[in-house]
Amino acid sequence: MKKTENKLKIVAPVKGKIIPLNQVPDSVFAQKMMGEGFGMDPVDKQIVAPVKGTITMVAETKHAIGIKTKNGVEVLVHLGIDTVELKGTPYHLNVRVGDEVEAGSEMGTWELNDVRNEGKQTTVIVVITNSNEVLEKIEIVNKTIDAGAVVATALLKATGGEQRDSKTKNDRFAKTAETVIAAVGGPDNIKSVIHCISRVRFYLKDINQPDDDQIRRDENVIDIMRAQGQYQVVIGPDVVEVYDAVIDQLGEEYGGEDRPDTTANKPVGPDNRNLLEKLKDGFDELIGVITGSMSPIIWSLAAAGILKGLLSVLTMPQLGEILAPKSTAYIILNAIGDSVFFFLPIMVGFAAAKRIGGDPIIAAVIGGVLVHPTLTPLAGKSLGMLGSFNFQMVQYSYSIFPMILATWLAFKIENWLKKHLPNYLTMIFVPFITILAVSAITIYITGPVIIGMSDGLAKLVSWALVRSGWVSGILIGSFHQVLVIFGLHWGIQPLVINDIATAGHSYLNAIICQTMISQGAATLAVAIKSKKANLKSLSFAAAISAFCGVTEPAIYGVNLRYRRVFISGLIGSAFGGFITGLLHGNMFGFAGSWIGFASFFNPTNPGDLSSFYIFLISSVVSTIVGFVLTYVWGYSDKMEIGQKVDKPVNPGKN
Repeated sequence: MKKTENKLKIVAPVKGKIIPLNQVPDSVFAQKMMGEGFGMDPVDKQIVAPVKGTITMVAETKHAIGIKTKNGVEVLVHLGIDTVELKGTPYHLNVRVGDEVEAGSEMGTWELNDVRNEGKQTTVIVVITNSNEVLEKIEIVNKTIDAGAVVATALLKATGGEQRDSKTKNDRFAKTAETVIAAVGGPDNIKSVIHCISRVRFYLKDINQPDDDQIRRDENVIDIMRAQGQYQVVIGPDVVEVYDAVIDQLGEEYGGEDRPDTTANKPVGPDNRNLLEKLKDGFDELIGVITGSMSPIIWSLAAAGILKGLLSVLTMPQLGEILAPKSTAYIILNAIGDSVFFFLPIMVGFAAAKRIGGDPIIAAVIGGVLVHPTLTPLAGKSLGMLGSFNFQMVQYSYSIFPMILATWLAFKIENWLKKHLPNYLTMIFVPFITILAVSAITIYITGPVIIGMSDGLAKLVSWALVRSGWVSGILIGSFHQVLVIFGLHWGIQPLVINDIATAGHSYLNAIICQTMISQGAATLAVAIKSKKANLKSLSFAAAISAFCGVTEPAIYGVNLRYRRVFISGLIGSAFGGFITGLLHGNMFGFAGSWIGFASFFNPTNPGDLSSFYIFLISSVVSTIVGFVLTYVWGYSDKMEIGQKVDKPVNPGKN
């Protein structure tokens, strides 16, 4: 490689505030895996070239541009965080590969508000991807600056050394590809492979099969990540070369273009799955859609449930009816607590559309139709006759599944209309036809059928738990947190959601509540017994989190790393589940653990405290057994900490 000039001036690609690279909200860039550079918080849509050079890369999704200067410095401009999922829609670029650009010359514009409205961050990142070869150091200003103004000075190495022979590089990447393919389980375990700016992303049949340590030992591998249902091998600037080497060895049928994570869930190669695997994948996708539709709403439902439970306390005759049910204050507070349930179809529709790729506004409008105040009073009344079949209006407030199906139908109809209508008609007639057709189909056909099935499912679950009593209490109490480890608990969430949405209560959730409490108690015992400052601090925080209904910090941070602690928690929740099941404890909200105490007050009968008393007895037992067993048997400071266990990916977020 010939000698380089000593300095390279880099100008700001956008107008905005400079951010140190280690503070940008992307771990790959922040840890300088891609090279040295800086970030910017943009305030204007203009994008300019940071250096003079040749455009070497424009990502298909337009979120990244590569430029190479005449002295061999390779600069990457990355526009936004996770914006690959936007498929290029916010960007309007006017440069192509091979174009020559001057520092400060316009490369295009982008719509910042469109990016933010999709929940993405607009942080711009500029890095020198071959920093190790050409960069001595980089000096960066720290202020708000205009696009095109000098933001950094790169001090370059006097010589770049001998340029690596291309055959040697290719052999090195081929060796990395061979190592990675073997370590992930070979072609038999690989569904498909894609790549982004820094990572080769594998879709595997068994994501737990890869040998992480073997892959990390390869000189071209920076790190390993499991996210979005993918096995991600972080490569850095050489990602394209490694990806190409992987595809050369696997075959073109395994490859895919650089595309959003959320749309790349199916294998590109031959589908060799048997019927059982296809059914499992289909069930996983169904659960993913249901949980993805409900995940953004769960905590609002939990908060609303707590408020309704507290209102039940305030109207209890035993307390002298502190708040009269007909008072203005009660009516307002009840509306606050009830709104998320009453308008549930609107929120479910919006979230479901974002999950499957439909239009969230169209879905929300259809949900609004189902709960419109002029239609809700018609519940139970006939909507007309077709022969001997009587169409009846049903109540859609508090419902979930009819809206999820309606969103899917809307998504299919939208796509069909966009393919068959002229472009100048789509803006008006796609929403018009979709809303009209799906609303009618839901109200007259699918809605009543699904509501009937949902009611039946809720009654079946309640009947089974009441009939089995203490047996189901022990089984669920013992094994629910085991399901959490493998991510299988997401398949149970829809049952709880359906119970509360249709019946207004859940025997199942009352038992699950005890598993949170006992794991928290086990973690609390570690916090009190341990003399290790870091572990004590972590355990106290994790225990508080578990008592507030979020057990992941306790399970993955402490309990599973000291297996006896986790087992002690399981035994404690088995005792609590036994009492809850034996006495038929019931729950009327989503919020679990100790913070969910208000969910055990019956909002329709404030004077009935039976479920609350059962909750208190069961929770005290779960806490004592989980705590004492951990303190006496489950933990000591002499134990060696186990490896960290990764939290499974929520299928609703894929």
